[in-house]
Amino acid sequence: MTEIDKHFPKLTQAQREKYTKLVHLYRYWNSKVNLISRKDIDNLEINHILHSLSIVKIISFKDSTSILDVGTGGGLPGIPLAIFFPKVNFTLIDSIGKKIQVVKSICDELSINNVEAINDRVENHLDHYDFILSRAVTRMNKFYEIVNKNFKFNSSNEIKNGIISLKGGNLDDELKDFKEKNIYDINDYLSYEFFQTKKIVYIPFQK
Repeated sequence: MTEIDKHFPKLTQAQREKYTKLVHLYRYWNSKVNLISRKDIDNLEINHILHSLSIVKIISFKDSTSILDVGTGGGLPGIPLAIFFPKVNFTLIDSIGKKIQVVKSICDELSINNVEAINDRVENHLDHYDFILSRAVTRMNKFYEIVNKNFKFNSSNEIKNGIISLKGGNLDDELKDFKEKNIYDINDYLSYEFFQTKKIVYIPFQK
């Protein structure tokens, strides 16, 4: 049983197979394109795929929800989440073309049909989404300013449309200007040493 199976026992066989193949594909591509620190590739399943899936512990996205993953790199957290939520629409954007080519290749290889991969800066991207994801991209004040234009006004999930960000360390200073926010300790849901300082930050969209 993999670490992913252990924490998500209701996965279908097809999902399990995709996660298993995803680990192999990341190892293959990482030898060609620097997606993940070479020192960290042996911790891929926990530190990257399970880290991405920690978001599932705080929200179950409704079918047809639209999600933008900003600065996705090689597709994290977008690809693991797209496998988990096959009826949710994901757009993965990154300014580095070779990383987006890897995302497209992985999605083709695994027949992931609910991902669109875009090579561009998010500043130039004007489409609208329910949720915007990031994984340690930049400070939240700056990030919120950049993506505020990309939110849909009407919410249809159990929580309001907003930013869901994977971050680490002490966030008091970075988040002090946001009155509305929720901070979740990933270690409460996934008990591994890697997650001891890792958080999920949710900031609702302010109209």
